[in-house]
Amino acid sequence: MNTLVALVPILPLLSFIVLGLNFKRLPKVVTSLMACGSVLVSFVLAVVLFFHVKEAGTAVNVTLFEWLPTASSSMGFSFVVDPISSLMILIVTGVGFLIHVYSIGYMFNDEGFNRFFAYMNLFVFSMLVLVLGSNYLMMFIGWEGVGLCSYLLIGFWFKNHDYNNAAKKAFIMNRIGDLGFLLGMFVLYYQFGSLDYQTVFAKATLLESGNMTLTIATMLLFVGAIGKSAQIPLFTWLPDAMAGPTPVSALIHAATMVTAGVYMVVRSQALFVLAPTTLMVIAIVGIITALFAATIAIFQNDIKKVLAYSTVSQLGYMFVGLGMGAFTGAMFHLTTHAFFKALLFLAAGSVIHAMSGEQDIRKMGGLRKAVPITWLVFLIGTIAISGIPPFSGFFSKDEILLHAFEHNKIIWVLGIVGSLMTAFYMFRLFFLTFAGTFRGSDTQKHHLHESPKSMTVPLAILAILSVFGGLINIPGVFGGSSELHMFLSPMYSAGKEVIVEVSHSTEILLMIIAVLGAIAMIAFAWFRFVKMAAIPISNDAKRPLFTNLLYHKYYIDEVYAFLIEKPMLWLSGILHWFDVQIVDRAVNSLGNSILWLGTKARPLQTGNIGFYMIVMVLSIVAFMVFGLMI
Repeated sequence: MNTLVALVPILPLLSFIVLGLNFKRLPKVVTSLMACGSVLVSFVLAVVLFFHVKEAGTAVNVTLFEWLPTASSSMGFSFVVDPISSLMILIVTGVGFLIHVYSIGYMFNDEGFNRFFAYMNLFVFSMLVLVLGSNYLMMFIGWEGVGLCSYLLIGFWFKNHDYNNAAKKAFIMNRIGDLGFLLGMFVLYYQFGSLDYQTVFAKATLLESGNMTLTIATMLLFVGAIGKSAQIPLFTWLPDAMAGPTPVSALIHAATMVTAGVYMVVRSQALFVLAPTTLMVIAIVGIITALFAATIAIFQNDIKKVLAYSTVSQLGYMFVGLGMGAFTGAMFHLTTHAFFKALLFLAAGSVIHAMSGEQDIRKMGGLRKAVPITWLVFLIGTIAISGIPPFSGFFSKDEILLHAFEHNKIIWVLGIVGSLMTAFYMFRLFFLTFAGTFRGSDTQKHHLHESPKSMTVPLAILAILSVFGGLINIPGVFGGSSELHMFLSPMYSAGKEVIVEVSHSTEILLMIIAVLGAIAMIAFAWFRFVKMAAIPISNDAKRPLFTNLLYHKYYIDEVYAFLIEKPMLWLSGILHWFDVQIVDRAVNSLGNSILWLGTKARPLQTGNIGFYMIVMVLSIVAFMVFGLMI
């Protein structure tokens, strides 16, 4: 069993090494088999480990070697497979494999085909290290690894300067969050003398709730989650990450990188339940992010940008769940979101593929007949994310909203508002893309076609998961046993998950409110964009002021540029002038002085031995006279 655990991350790493060293020489068929095969085998091993943990009820710990030993403790390069990590590796390898297969068709004609799959394998390896690590140092290695891979993949088409800027933006903004994560690790090590999960959590339970050190540590860890999971104020990198190929968007936004922050908080649940102030901050940041991103998504016209802001909003819901103590609910929504968001992004890629690279939904329309499979799976993903039963998103979002209703009615109301906006902007996207008449060029219309099977088969599988994924945690009100909660409950032994005590009648009423509201928003979207055939306005001057504000994303990027970027550039200009005019001149003047002295002293080196002897004698005499005088 220990060997199986080690092989899960090692296989994608080996594939990356082989592809990375030979990416200019390997045929595309070999690259495809190696890249996809390594992730597939890792997925099979992950399934075996998942059922082993579920049946045995015990975690599997594997230490490859001891690392950084100290007098009091040592941190091993080690992995742990327990309920939460076994679930995460299933998601990472399973959805990751489908994205890899989809990428074969999507990227086949790209000159960087082999390099792309090398980066993708490295990304999967880094994410697996992050979720399998048995201590915070291992988590941080994977944390930084996915940050590096996101930079490589977002800027994959590096000949485009704008794409390079988007990659740098993602990298830099993640470094801000990573600093908080690193400082949180320092605080934990200072307090507990270890970064091992078991040791830290066991010692933390001895502290009182609200302990200042734990509050500081968890706040700093949450800063890391804000950066990685794109919460306010470090969210602007995620929409710009759409610069990468569409499979990259699916991998980053659905199953891997952006969920790392949610995973970290759930993994550290024993610490966070002892820091109620931090949990409240998490809930507030989550609901603000969910609403903020949803309002922006309503007026975006780039098919991938709408989905990007949807991801930011859905991550906000996950953090609302975490802040309310619904750790299982957050993991449940993370799981279902991996299914339907990967489906939506890959389906969007299929649309873009059919539209010859076009991403503006104002130039689409009427695509249902041209791409029927893509239309169907996109509809399934849209229904799922809108929270319509019995699709997966309904069950996971309902669990979070139920916890919010029980513990904070204001956050529940705001969560319902965000849920209604989700249904509206997603069906706005769906109707503008597939309904009505085609609004693109004749060339695009002639090019319209369904994607190859290498792309549509993964879409079909994800669509099935989006429909039935909610079955893993059917609530008691529907006769279920909340299996996911039962499976993850051993993770809460060091701390307790907040239990909801709401009657079945109240729970059903809350569901009806959410569903009827979503249906009303869908009907409104249909009336406006199908029956009335409204098309978003292209001219800023013709838009209402508030619409312009949302279309331009509240001008957050411009505000950051004015408050942070411009002052930093001005300061760097001053420092550059000081460096060139003062420091360089001083150093150059000293060097020139030495050269001048050397030039003047050089004639003394005549090569004449008699001259040297005379100078030596005169020097001795001079020293003697000087000695007598003093």
